[in-house]
Amino acid sequence: MREVPGSVESILEALHAFGFRWDQTPVRQSARTALYDQALERLRVLGLAYPCSCSRAEIQAASPAATGEELRYPGWCRNGVRASDRDIAWRFRVPDEPVSFTDAIQGQVTINVAADVGDFVVRRRDGLFAYQLAVVVDDADQGITHVVRGADLLTSTPRQLLLQKALGLPNPAYAHVPVATDDKGVKLSKSAGAGSVDLQQPRQELWRALRFLRQEPPAVLRRASLDALWAWAIEHWRLDAPSNVRARPLDTPDPPA
Repeated sequence: MREVPGSVESILEALHAFGFRWDQTPVRQSARTALYDQALERLRVLGLAYPCSCSRAEIQAASPAATGEELRYPGWCRNGVRASDRDIAWRFRVPDEPVSFTDAIQGQVTINVAADVGDFVVRRRDGLFAYQLAVVVDDADQGITHVVRGADLLTSTPRQLLLQKALGLPNPAYAHVPVATDDKGVKLSKSAGAGSVDLQQPRQELWRALRFLRQEPPAVLRRASLDALWAWAIEHWRLDAPSNVRARPLDTPDPPA
């Protein structure tokens, strides 16, 4: 939740350029610490959050064969902090049971969080709150009923469901869209060399995005206004269409207008 200088302004500028409008003043997570503190305190009272002094390097050393960004926490501090002289994180005490939910795109999903990642961090050692807790509190506070996001966050959802249950919060409906890839199947990202969208050409970029997501906008809409494009997209949106988004290279030639 640490902001990069200028990042908020650039995000709002991009959203505005593409025709997005908001009903309320945008809220910064950095201004919502009190709400996150209340949620963490509730977990503490319930015995579902505990302090942890373990570092990522120590966990990695204990699992040298592990790959990927997430490591399974062995639970060393579950019954007491190992090194009380260190800065501590706070972890959520995960039950050893599978978590299931029905995703609008991925179908039935079942993940055992305890087996995959173990007790996960809800507040980091530097004092910042982790994404998992912050997003659960934010969704509930803002009355979010449906969450549509990339499939790279699919494994986060069971953790959020566990937190929602522990805090007595409602579960939104989830839909995880396959991530956009290039013609070699590599996820589009800055690190992979993907270019940014052109804020000077929002109509063209939006039309191409709809086509890439297999919504099949008619060619005549290539020169339509942003309002017309959004009106068509909202009326004709097919949630199941992006399931094959990987099959179409990003540089597939556009059909003639």
